Amino acid sequence: MTETVEEFESHRPRMFGLAYRMLGSAAEAEDVVQDAYLRWSGTERDRIDRPGAWLAKVVTNLCLNRLTSARARREQYPGPWLPEPVVTEEGALGPLESAERREAVSTALLVLLERLTPTERAVYVLREAFAYSHREIAGVLDISEANSRQLHRRAAARVAAAETRFTERDERRHRELVESFVAAARDGDLASLEKTLAADVVWWGDGGGVVSAARRPIEGREKVLRFLGGLVARHAGRLRLASVRINGEPALVAWAGPTLVAVASFVVRDGAIAAVHNVVNPEKLAFAGRQLSRPGDPAGS
Repeated sequence: MTETVEEFESHRPRMFGLAYRMLGSAAEAEDVVQDAYLRWSGTERDRIDRPGAWLAKVVTNLCLNRLTSARARREQYPGPWLPEPVVTEEGALGPLESAERREAVSTALLVLLERLTPTERAVYVLREAFAYSHREIAGVLDISEANSRQLHRRAAARVAAAETRFTERDERRHRELVESFVAAARDGDLASLEKTLAADVVWWGDGGGVVSAARRPIEGREKVLRFLGGLVARHAGRLRLASVRINGEPALVAWAGPTLVAVASFVVRDGAIAAVHNVVNPEKLAFAGRQLSRPGDPAGS
């Protein structure tokens, strides 16, 4: 029994990373992994030739079942829907050592994946994030290799048509811009905030109907700056701000006492912030809040 549990646990990080990319929800990804464990523990070992492949198939199909109902829920979601943020400094979503791998888990890409059908999303994630061959994908989804290739081409084209680039390739410039934004927000320096924003910047806020947030995207530097001015005036001195790597990229986190109350991720293009994805829904911040509140973590202390 111990060996069975240990073998399952050795696959847990990969399963969580797959489920999270499929669902955009850390909480649901944890539930899927738990469901996969129940199936794993209830299956005779001699019926599982390749545990990694078997678990990938189970997790993918569990996610496909959830995505069907999730799409209906998200159509009724109050205001913009954004994925749950995940702190990635400790490898929660696997190694993100290249710009391509960081893009594959970025908040901006996860938002775009919502445009795909569940099966297109599964093919895209397995191919792009986990480098599965089309033969392997065909085995996971019980489709032909030709169909896998067709679904991948269609998914990649839909993503590319929406956005050809999700983050500034200059990692240093991206980090500097985010740090400048965080410092200016902390100081209430609207002039410095303005310098970080592109003229056509868009602010997306996800409060989920639980807390106050803009129900529609705020477009343009002037309107976003006016909105930020209101936030600064309302929360000056009450929040503690820091920069933390979220979904593979530098992001702003805000704390009210011991509680994580906001995570803002940034799309940087041509040396300026082109979009901000700000999650304030407390239900979506629970996972990242637990990650940052671990003993000894300076971000949560």
